[in-house]
Amino acid sequence: MLHRYVKSLLPACRTACAAVVALLAHGSSLIATDILAPNYKMESSIVYAPELKDTPGGERCSLDFYHPTDVKDFPIIVYFHGGGLTGGNRSIPKELTNMGWGVVAASYRLSPTVQHPAYIEDAASAIAWTIKNAKSYGGDPSKVFVLGISAGAYLAAMAILDKSYLARHDIDADKVAGLILVSGQVITHQTVRKEQGIEPSNFRPTIDRFAPLYHIRKDAPPTLCATGDWETDTLMRAEENLYFVSMMKLVGHTDIRQTVLKGANHTRACKESWPEVIKFINEKLQPPASPAGA
Repeated sequence: MLHRYVKSLLPACRTACAAVVALLAHGSSLIATDILAPNYKMESSIVYAPELKDTPGGERCSLDFYHPTDVKDFPIIVYFHGGGLTGGNRSIPKELTNMGWGVVAASYRLSPTVQHPAYIEDAASAIAWTIKNAKSYGGDPSKVFVLGISAGAYLAAMAILDKSYLARHDIDADKVAGLILVSGQVITHQTVRKEQGIEPSNFRPTIDRFAPLYHIRKDAPPTLCATGDWETDTLMRAEENLYFVSMMKLVGHTDIRQTVLKGANHTRACKESWPEVIKFINEKLQPPASPAGA
């Protein structure tokens, strides 16, 4: 009897373990509300797209908001998890906690329940919610950074570089304080390509309107691209990002850089990029230097 009961629990245990592994694989760590610092608060399961609530996958259009309670006009980092646009769940990366910042972790609809551009639209909706509601929580809407890991980096890049997504919310994407892409695809994402009928075994690169590279422009926000090593990150990921950074510079963008984490594969890049991410955010939060002799 006990054996049958234990056996019945195995599917649920496997599902729970898979969810945790998916989170940790992309460098994110859950933080428990019972160990929050006393001057921080967690607002959980905020619906950012109520109009999608009763649509397929719409239950995923929620976010968690971790923020200080004793700081005024704090910066906010909007964070999108990885998972190939087919999996993953939101979490607050512990590396971004207790920094005097707010952190918004947003989940989004997934393929195959929905297809492109639904998940890009969700990313834009989460960013728009954050900018529009920042003040009511004590944050500064002019200090919103957008950060994505792996597939989340693809969403972050598309939502910011293709200005049409945020324009639907009456928001200028150029007003975002910074864009941070960790080991993200900047050609058309492999899941989008699959939805377009291109087999995964076909490595021919696609750069269409669903590719961040298609939307390169000089007036985009300050941008950091972090990847694993040339030989060990996902196939051609570092090279993709190098080309993206080079083309952004070619069209006149003056505040973009790539960091290549020596020896890191895709998983390690997602985990080991945090020092560079934090350094970039702190740099952009510094007031502009005064002109010489001023």
